[in-house]
Amino acid sequence: MNRVLLKTITYGLMHLTVAVAVAFALTRDWRVALAVGIVEPIVQTFAFAIHERLWSRGDAGAVVPICGHAHGSCATAERASSSRPQVDPAPRLA
Repeated sequence: MNRVLLKTITYGLMHLTVAVAVAFALTRDWRVALAVGIVEPIVQTFAFAIHERLWSRGDAGAVVPICGHAHGSCATAERASSSRPQVDPAPRLA
């Protein structure tokens, strides 16, 4: 099974459980909780799948880490704003 599809399915099941529990906690009505809890995660699951697909098409090289320093072979931090001071890496223990 495709990893993205499996991730989408497991996320949907988790979301369903949380949505029903929250809706029940707010309404104390199982019918309303199930209605809200079923409709909202279904919509959210499709939205997540679309988001994941669009995200995977993006240019990963355009991402700039917010911490201000390069991670491993990633040199995108060098393209970060020059007005922002660079963060020194943590000292290494011998």
